[in-house]
Amino acid sequence: MSTARGARARARIEVSAAIKDEARRQLAAEGAAKLSLRAVARELGMVSSALYRYFPSRDDLLTALIIDAYDSLGESAEGAHEQVAGTGPRERWIAVCVAARRWALAHPHEYALIYGSPVPGYTAPDTTVPAASRVGLLLLGIVRDAYRGKGMARTPLPAELKAEARRMAADLAPDLPPEAVAALVAAWAQLYGLIGFELFGQFNRVVEDREPFFRHAVDQLAHGVGLVYPEPAGTRGKGNGTAGS
Repeated sequence: MSTARGARARARIEVSAAIKDEARRQLAAEGAAKLSLRAVARELGMVSSALYRYFPSRDDLLTALIIDAYDSLGESAEGAHEQVAGTGPRERWIAVCVAARRWALAHPHEYALIYGSPVPGYTAPDTTVPAASRVGLLLLGIVRDAYRGKGMARTPLPAELKAEARRMAADLAPDLPPEAVAALVAAWAQLYGLIGFELFGQFNRVVEDREPFFRHAVDQLAHGVGLVYPEPAGTRGKGNGTAGS
């Protein structure tokens, strides 16, 4: 790449980053539904036609913000998981869940963008899926390691759910029992429900000491998925609740 082309590429990256930073400020002030390319361009001192060369539409800008948010959340969860590598499945599960909560509390408007109310008129494209899957795949990997190791407790499925559980397992994790996959999907949804309740104020005057409440709740989610066996020696007492079941 020539020096001139390299400079243009760097300039494009810098301008794109500035556009997204201003868009995030508008998300915090007005919400995603009111995000406007013209308003972003005005705040940056750009003409709208120049901004359109970076993001042809509001939806393109929203998609970029959504992917960035999912990737940031995923990086936070993956980093926390790396710090407890070698511990038991429940320890790793809780580390990932706690990291997701911590990220959400630090980035409430970005969390609202990806897990809040849908933006009217916007449908996320398939390009958001890899970033959106990072935390879920991390939790799935923890469950898979448990299943291949000491095993997992299985909760019998009601007859009316068995076919759907088998379908989910075939799509998401053919190597895992349908009971485990159904429980994991439910736990994944409950994790973000817990975070959303705290972030959006539903726990006000209900739960005061929220971090220990959250840790206990996600430990119960781990138990529901089947991660009930004792952690390796030395991991007990590190915030993963009571080992065993």
